[in-house]
Amino acid sequence: MEVTRIRALRGPNLWSRHTTIEAIVTCEGDENAVERLPGFEARLRALFPNIGELHPIVLGHPLALAHVLENAAMALQAQAGCAVNFGHTAPTPEAGVYQVTVQYSEESVGRRAVALAEELINAALHNNAFDADAAVAELRDEDESERLGPSTGSIVDAAVARGIPYRRLTRGSLVQFGWGSKQRRIQAAEIDSTSGVAESIAQDKELTKQLLNAAGVPVPLGRPVADADDAWAAAQDIGLPVVIKPQDGNQGKGVTVNITSREQLVAAYDSAAHYGEVMVEKFLPGFDFRLLVVGDKLVAAARRDPPQVIGDGTCTVRQLVDTVNLDPRRGVGHATSLTKIRLDDIAIGRLESQGLTPDSVPARGQRVVLRNNANLSTGGSATDVTDTVHPEIAARAVDAAQMVGLDICGVDMVCENVLRPLEEQHGGVVEVNAAPGLRMHISPSFGRGRAVGEAVMDTLYAQGDNGRIPVVAVTGTNGKTTTARLINHLLASSGLRTGMTNTDGVYVDGRQTDSGDCSGPKSARNVLMHPDVDAAVFEVARGGVLREGLGFDRCQVAVVTNIGSGDHLGLNYITTVEDLAVLKRVIVRNVSDDGHAVLNAADPIVAAMAAGCPGRVIFFAADRQHAVMATHRAQGKRTVYVDQDVLVAAEGSWRERIPLRDVPITRGGSIGFQVDNVMASVAAAWAVGLDWDTIRSGLASFMNDAAGVPGRFNVMAYRGATVIADYGHNTDAMRALVSAVDTMPAHKRSVVISGAGDRRDSDIRDQTAILGQAFDDVILYQDAAQRGRADGEVMALLRQGLQGASRTRHIEEIRGEFIAIDTALARLQPGDLSLILVDQVEEALAHLAKRIAEG
Repeated sequence: MEVTRIRALRGPNLWSRHTTIEAIVTCEGDENAVERLPGFEARLRALFPNIGELHPIVLGHPLALAHVLENAAMALQAQAGCAVNFGHTAPTPEAGVYQVTVQYSEESVGRRAVALAEELINAALHNNAFDADAAVAELRDEDESERLGPSTGSIVDAAVARGIPYRRLTRGSLVQFGWGSKQRRIQAAEIDSTSGVAESIAQDKELTKQLLNAAGVPVPLGRPVADADDAWAAAQDIGLPVVIKPQDGNQGKGVTVNITSREQLVAAYDSAAHYGEVMVEKFLPGFDFRLLVVGDKLVAAARRDPPQVIGDGTCTVRQLVDTVNLDPRRGVGHATSLTKIRLDDIAIGRLESQGLTPDSVPARGQRVVLRNNANLSTGGSATDVTDTVHPEIAARAVDAAQMVGLDICGVDMVCENVLRPLEEQHGGVVEVNAAPGLRMHISPSFGRGRAVGEAVMDTLYAQGDNGRIPVVAVTGTNGKTTTARLINHLLASSGLRTGMTNTDGVYVDGRQTDSGDCSGPKSARNVLMHPDVDAAVFEVARGGVLREGLGFDRCQVAVVTNIGSGDHLGLNYITTVEDLAVLKRVIVRNVSDDGHAVLNAADPIVAAMAAGCPGRVIFFAADRQHAVMATHRAQGKRTVYVDQDVLVAAEGSWRERIPLRDVPITRGGSIGFQVDNVMASVAAAWAVGLDWDTIRSGLASFMNDAAGVPGRFNVMAYRGATVIADYGHNTDAMRALVSAVDTMPAHKRSVVISGAGDRRDSDIRDQTAILGQAFDDVILYQDAAQRGRADGEVMALLRQGLQGASRTRHIEEIRGEFIAIDTALARLQPGDLSLILVDQVEEALAHLAKRIAEG
């Protein structure tokens, strides 16, 4: 068994809506039937007992090692605690070659799981060792290091529950919610609307106390100090006991509480000074409480207790700590709800103050405190007290957050309890936190968890707002780019700032921000990250979906123009039109529940996609009597069709009519494929909710020139002749172009064409076979990029297609696209027509513009 290629499909894809790892796996001989491998399954189960059930027959094929790879990669991730449940193995047209797909939650974990599964299988094949426990532990560690921590994760979970899209912007906790102009961002539990000024104030503990005191919030007395002697002087002024802490600190680092002697103070000062400027405060007796304020509300409160163990009269302190750390909720860092207790120098120092060492045996029931501070990050625990917080205490917490200017604020209070106002029990606010940890509220040690993630999302987005902008995805064999550009034009005409991707580039609010073929998922994601985009239109090409999946989780409108046989069949195991349709329908299957699929009713393969659409369907076709159209219209559903020379949108008894003479791109309705593109675009604009006056004016102002739709039936005049530039490159496009050209009178017709080397031989020949029936002269040219073909091979195939041509009388072969264009132009006479099928679209159109300007 050999894994020959691995891809990460990061969006909805051919196989699933899940993020998946796709592997191409070759199995030879007996590897295609595990039953013919003596003892393999027994050795496999001995190495990894948790692999699960292996079925002898899968999808009508004998169980191959490729199926075992899928099963093992899934089981390894599941054992590591990853939430995965999708796997699939499909044979390809090549004997013994399979496409194996395995869901992942973190890409690096999924990739490693496939690699470990391969190692497991090879170990079972060759009777070698394989440490399954170590493999699972490795995956678990990788997952914990890669996945979002509990604070950020709770906010993301709340977003997912509301249908709000998200994207991690870094490997850390910087996350974007929503798309385009509706995006919001968080960094852990800090949101984008929080100012840097508020953050700075929260980090300056002395300034924070001054502001809180001005707002009437009780705070402990204290001041910054310059050195240990100054600290002792401050302690004498304030009155022992005191607290020493860094002026700019977090997570309890360098904090020492309940200092009652100069010796303790000097040691505490040295500890705090390691983190910066030091301050001394009055020690407030009582418990440590964390109150979480989101917006203008208290949403959670917890009492925090320092890390501690209870003696049993038998075990040492070290043994008691080890026992407590066995709790599965305790881990390292912030990935788990609790943190393991550490017996470090600070803990040993705290033990010494209690007359103990790590090897002491505390009496039964003796409480042994291992740290002065109660932070969860140092092993402390939390008890939820939200329901018992006195309204006055809640009000003081909100006052503290608003005085500092924090949208999300962790307010630390010290008091005996939260049942009475702070003033009555001489408690106070000792600190505010700009990026508070949420795990003590999500999963407290005692008491019930609170929906703090939901509270944060409610601050970012009002109820009913899912953070999405309209997204229109366009795919098909022909017409994709023109349709995408026209839809974009209609949306822009309504006043929306649009983002568009297509095979020509990326455009934001009318400005090109990238060039080249940008019809893949990376360009789509970039548009959705742009803050100036109110609506997005994406041309979706097959290559990007195969390579990485979609660049979005779902769309409001999916448009499928048509499915043809010339669209790169034979590549990446897409060998039939039916295979191609399964790939193209990915956008239809990922329409939102309240969205629409716009489908070509005249194409039976496209029309059949309606069954897989989660939303509603708008059918379009020039023939309103087509069976699919008639049935859909009779059901009162939306259709778009042509009635004589008028485009009609129909729903139930309602009709909207637009004369095709008012739509320049169709040349009065004479160019059939442009009429199809207009119908699809109108249906998409209708689905988005544009008003009809906007749609009418947008259609009237859309020009089919080289600036508006480069390389898409651009008609130009040259010395009394007609020149048409087009990027048609498959047989269906050739037929559509011939049909359009036939409506345009001409004395003599010529065509300039090359061929893409990555097409099948038959597809290259068929293009010129079609053109040979409609053009008098044919100029064949060879461009610089032959895409794997030998020199002259494409030209030979093009010439073969012209054998037996009924109309073509003259055939010429030329090296170089621009030379071929110049040759065709030089031969034109007034009244002639030349169709130039360009390869380098931008350069060729610029060359044509220059020649036409020269006259």
